[in-house]
Amino acid sequence: MMLRQKRFATARTALTLCTALGALAGAALVGAAPAGAAQGDTPLAPGVTYDEFDIPAAKGTAHAHVLSVDLRDPRVRLDLLYPGAVAARATVSQQAIAQGAVAGVNGDFFNISETQHPGVEATGASVGPAIVRGRALKAAVPNGQRFGPALPPGTSTEDVFGVGVDHRARIDALSLNGSVRTPEGRLPLGGLNQYALPVNSIGAFTSKWGAVSRVRATCGTDTDRAAPCSTDTYEVTVRHGRVVSTADSPGSGTIAPGSTVLVGREAGAQRLRKFFKGEPVAVRHRLVASSSLIPYRFALGGYPVLDDGQPLPGLDDRASAVRTAVGIADRGRRLVLLALDGAPEYRSGLTIAEVASVMRDLGSADAFSLDGGGSSTLVAREPGAATVSVRNHPSDGRERPVPNGIGVFSTS
Repeated sequence: MMLRQKRFATARTALTLCTALGALAGAALVGAAPAGAAQGDTPLAPGVTYDEFDIPAAKGTAHAHVLSVDLRDPRVRLDLLYPGAVAARATVSQQAIAQGAVAGVNGDFFNISETQHPGVEATGASVGPAIVRGRALKAAVPNGQRFGPALPPGTSTEDVFGVGVDHRARIDALSLNGSVRTPEGRLPLGGLNQYALPVNSIGAFTSKWGAVSRVRATCGTDTDRAAPCSTDTYEVTVRHGRVVSTADSPGSGTIAPGSTVLVGREAGAQRLRKFFKGEPVAVRHRLVASSSLIPYRFALGGYPVLDDGQPLPGLDDRASAVRTAVGIADRGRRLVLLALDGAPEYRSGLTIAEVASVMRDLGSADAFSLDGGGSSTLVAREPGAATVSVRNHPSDGRERPVPNGIGVFSTS
């Protein structure tokens, strides 16, 4: 599967595998442990197995927890785990139990803190786009507003891992296409349920956002997350197609179904100030894929590390950490979900370059990095159990609440 080949082909160079990963060579089957590791696949459901094994790495031994998922089995599906609101967090096990998943891993990077903006509430919202059950949940923040390690060259906050309605997994990019229409004309929409809006833009917040303050959306700039919050803001609430209220600054509290809150900053705020109560307003938005023509049933953000069997150029090969990743094999029909163990003896983890190599040696043609560190969590049902339990040791010593994850579901 070629991942937006034209974006990476000109820059791609082969990365040399670390000699410490030599023991990984030869693992060609999806979900197969690296050579020399104990084989112990545990069936969780038809088409879903779990395994764990050690990985020799440059800075010490890492311990991997791996789910292998066969999407060719009609009884298996993937969907987004999330707490019911974009600006909310819950542990992976809480989300999986609430939604009835048989297994899952944590997902996208997120707005975890706001030390640069005293008095501003961290939203907990994820960085990238998200689709749940075929419906757009949110769009991506600007690259400069991202939380997490530096992005590899040629990637962006719009990159996603997802599964289409054809039951095949893909790596793609999802951009927001939206507008705000009034009798006076049409304005471009710059955001959807995002914790950060582009400078000079207008963003839409729906009932899926949650109750958290929308002030954070007007802080920072497209290139500097720590820049001060904008002093030129405006908010308009639209209910059932008409303006019902306005405010000089972004508010908080739940948004009623059928309502949309428009938040503007700088030039966007100046445009919203021209709106008046009772004015008819139509807000339209959708996420547009850069590669696939197949609609997505589910998608979430992160960044690609492996494309058609080749590590992306410029992957970091120095900083080791506990990681979570998802790999795609067999033209999107099989998946590998990996979360490293955060126990002290394994906490040195892997570099991103090593993650790409490990995922390739586990049979993946394409791979995608998700949030790591204290967020890395893999949950799965024990045989005979009614609900999932945590299989790895999160490095915080307990599960970290996160905004979303990848859920594995079974109808058997």
